Amino acid sequence: MERREFNERTGRNGAIMRQDTLRSSKHKAMQIPGRFSASNLLAILILGIFLTLHPSTLHSQESLQRKASEAEGRKSFKILKELPITSIKNQWRSGTCWAYGTLGFLESEILRKTGRQYDLCEMFVVNKDYADNAEHYVRMHGYSQISEGGSCDDVMEVIRRHGICPEDAMPPPGSLVGDSLANFTKFFPVFEQTVRRMVDKSAAAPVAHWRDTVQNVLDMPLGACPETFRADGVTYTPQEYARSLGIVPDDYVSLTSYTHHPFNDWCIIEALYKWRPKPSYNIPVWELMQVIDRAIDKGYTVGWGGDCTGGFTRSGLAELPEGEVPTQDARQEQWDDWRFTYDHVMLIYGKAEDTLGRQYYMVKNTWGKYGDYDGIWYMSRDYMAMNTTYIYLNRHALPGKLHKATKRMH
Repeated sequence: MERREFNERTGRNGAIMRQDTLRSSKHKAMQIPGRFSASNLLAILILGIFLTLHPSTLHSQESLQRKASEAEGRKSFKILKELPITSIKNQWRSGTCWAYGTLGFLESEILRKTGRQYDLCEMFVVNKDYADNAEHYVRMHGYSQISEGGSCDDVMEVIRRHGICPEDAMPPPGSLVGDSLANFTKFFPVFEQTVRRMVDKSAAAPVAHWRDTVQNVLDMPLGACPETFRADGVTYTPQEYARSLGIVPDDYVSLTSYTHHPFNDWCIIEALYKWRPKPSYNIPVWELMQVIDRAIDKGYTVGWGGDCTGGFTRSGLAELPEGEVPTQDARQEQWDDWRFTYDHVMLIYGKAEDTLGRQYYMVKNTWGKYGDYDGIWYMSRDYMAMNTTYIYLNRHALPGKLHKATKRMH
């Protein structure tokens, strides 16, 4: 049987769903990677206990979708500019919009440069990133967070350090835990508890061989990342494959807009799911909107990280409440009092207008072909201005002065 239910969740900083063509649930049974060393057996024991006893947990973005209001009818739009993108993906029961959304952005970048369609592997990114997150947690002696969510910067850092592989170089998402799509409801609590057990803040050292234990907990539900694989008739390592795609990590930059940091300078966004202290360049919100418009007009898609509560509907619309006006001060007030959070990552790839001439952006979501527009959301310009935490894009899409200013960190 195939699974097509709408699960009202978007896991921590990620929505739901995976491929626009759902895979059959007839996948391989769970496999135990590696030899049965002490660390393997400990990982198996931990995972077995949690898979048996731990109840499925709702993640933060489940509540986001439950709270999202239903649109009263399908709106019509006139498309003004639409850039090519790859297929709609489905993150399903995992808090991995950051991986799906950012790889969709990079796939569109490769498409823009080469005209070729690629399907890059989200579970490779997740496996490597969670291992990096565990490393950071241990090196911080437990004074750090273990995050199911992430950001565009996390994906680029994984590619920079570890490379990337195509989707078919690893087991299909969810297949090793008996699902047809990515399902972290039992896995991630196991991973989190395992990492926490590796650190006793009163001990002189972490648990011996902790990396082996953590890696086995990751590999069992996600699949082991390949050291080599074949693609287009060529054998690659993940690093070689990343280079073959023409992805240059230093070409990409994060921009944000908050008044508690100086404008026209770098800052760290204090957001729950941005565990890597990667800087963003801070500019006024009106300039941020100009950057988005300029990028789309010049043929560049834009990664988006922001807040999808309030007027973010389940039908495919994102609009501010009537009478609400986006201003720099209003953005800051909502950020300061936690009404505005960072909880989702998507891809901006076009512009449109409704029948009244109001401006919208076309946004590729990560919830599969859901909603009135088959997985595409129409986000009003006002919503974009109010609810954007950061944008992520190619520096070559920036105007000259900003392009020069953002080069200093590269």
